[in-house]
Amino acid sequence: MDQTEKSILEVEGLYKSFGGLMAVNNLNLKVYGGEILGVIGPNGSGKTTVFNLITGLLKPDDGKVKFKGNDITGIKPHQICKAGIARTFQLVKPFARMTVLQNVMAGRAYGRRSAQGMRQAKSQAEELLEFTGLGSKRSVVASQLGLADRKRLEITRALATKPDLLLLDEAMAGLNPAETQDAMRLMKEIRASGITLMLVEHVMQVVLGMSDRIVVINAGEKIAEGKPQHIVSNKEVIAAYLGGRYA
Repeated sequence: MDQTEKSILEVEGLYKSFGGLMAVNNLNLKVYGGEILGVIGPNGSGKTTVFNLITGLLKPDDGKVKFKGNDITGIKPHQICKAGIARTFQLVKPFARMTVLQNVMAGRAYGRRSAQGMRQAKSQAEELLEFTGLGSKRSVVASQLGLADRKRLEITRALATKPDLLLLDEAMAGLNPAETQDAMRLMKEIRASGITLMLVEHVMQVVLGMSDRIVVINAGEKIAEGKPQHIVSNKEVIAAYLGGRYA
């Protein structure tokens, strides 16, 4: 990724604590338009909290979040969605009693350029389902889907809001190797469609194989940032994951 390109998202001096626990500590990062940015770190390092701060589920104690040059710090999640940021969650929760198609149609009711009527919502939802490989399951009730398809549905519903930036929170967790490869192909197709991606992942095969850059967080602080080949040999990163004696 050519970092002379303009950043689409900027996080500046972000802080968030819960009682006496500092979850995010003076975090600074940028996401550049068209890239895939991987965010990694040990369990409990603050990665999902960062996503929650960016998307308005939490308000920071200090710092700013800027999207396309506009300050979106602390505004409501639906406003951030309409601005062009969508996300998925670690625990996928589709509308269990609705069909796959109905779930995606619901996504078309929110976000930017919402569908004008049910006919358009249905048509656009069907196009998205074909794009993400769920077209043949459009009439299946969401509660009957397996894990891989539930995760794919979550991504499709997020895409239905027409984001410029898509935040994926452990979208590969629990998938078998074949399912992971399919999901990686979909991520690359999403990026090719013009959407910027920011990934929180524990599956290192995914992070190293897809990311243009990687940001490493430990105990709420950024400890490293760079290209995948540099991150894997970074002593501070190795110490955070495996302990100091391995570094």
